Amino acid sequence: MNTVFIGGSRHVSRLPNQAKERLNNVIESGFAILVGDANGADKAVQKHLLATHYEHVTVFCSGNTCRNNLGHWKINHVRTSKDVKGFRFYAAKDCEMAREADFGLMIWDGKSAGTVLNILRLVRAGKKGVLINAPEKTATTFKGTDDWEAFLSRCSIELHRDLKQRAMPEEWAPTGGRQASLFETPPEEQRRPETPGETDDELIAAINAALAVADPKAVVDLLGHVAKARGMSKVARDTGLAREGLYRALCTGGNPEFTTVLKVMNSVGLRLIANKFG
Repeated sequence: MNTVFIGGSRHVSRLPNQAKERLNNVIESGFAILVGDANGADKAVQKHLLATHYEHVTVFCSGNTCRNNLGHWKINHVRTSKDVKGFRFYAAKDCEMAREADFGLMIWDGKSAGTVLNILRLVRAGKKGVLINAPEKTATTFKGTDDWEAFLSRCSIELHRDLKQRAMPEEWAPTGGRQASLFETPPEEQRRPETPGETDDELIAAINAALAVADPKAVVDLLGHVAKARGMSKVARDTGLAREGLYRALCTGGNPEFTTVLKVMNSVGLRLIANKFG
């Protein structure tokens, strides 16, 4: 019987439809489910399992106290040393579930590092994981270290630092891929400074040229380069848009809404002006 580790963020109190659909597929397949005892996503998953009267469930908790076991399922008490406290204490059960599971399903609030670290643990063990971003209603599948490194290259400096701080040393060691250096330095800090320079002037000139010939794909691609140069986290804060959504919208082949283009241009100090010609 396949075993699935299902976890998520404490700030996710209701399961998004994508998570319900995947969870129902797991139930229909009769897989064994491993779930934590925390409030938030763990409790929401337990409620769903209880409502479907599913029995192939084991609840994992760190230490002797189980905070939530709504279906009175089997409990696995994960032992920790007395000097382990805080995040690492509660992460002990996650590490154990990642070891025992064949694959994982994580329900993410788009911010918390703990949920994303579970994906890393699965990937490190050669297992498949799916990360559902509840606010953005997207799902990312991780089949190996290349997928993890691609995700890491897009994450914010804040999340990158939080992941590195919370991860065990052996978890955070470079995977050996071509982007292994990303484990050491936050991705946006590897880019050049935000101070405008000659490269910025060249990019702006290229954007004007693309606008002049009505080439929207080139405009979006070039605007993406300018936004990355300024710092995508800063652009996300200025525009009020999700950072990962901006990366997708401004990548090659992206198709952002016009309001997104205007917000990004305003954030990076550009202005769109109409001139009569002909």
